[in-house]
Amino acid sequence: MENGKSTKSRLAALLLCFFLGGLGIHRFYVGKIGTGIFWLLTLGFLGIGALIDLILIAVGTFKDKEGKNVIEWITNE
Repeated sequence: MENGKSTKSRLAALLLCFFLGGLGIHRFYVGKIGTGIFWLLTLGFLGIGALIDLILIAVGTFKDKEGKNVIEWITNE
């Protein structure tokens, strides 16, 4: 796992998690396909996992599939 900044937008991840967290769309966005499917099948791990992810994204400790923190609010991809 490599430390550093993700190229994914924290704002996009936060909004996806807030509105579609139960479906795991924010996890698909950051490349976590396996847990995204799990979130989709369990409705955000019964809502608790989606809430935890929302908090992690808001405070800047959520990581993408490469282990990089999703901390930049807006990216220039």
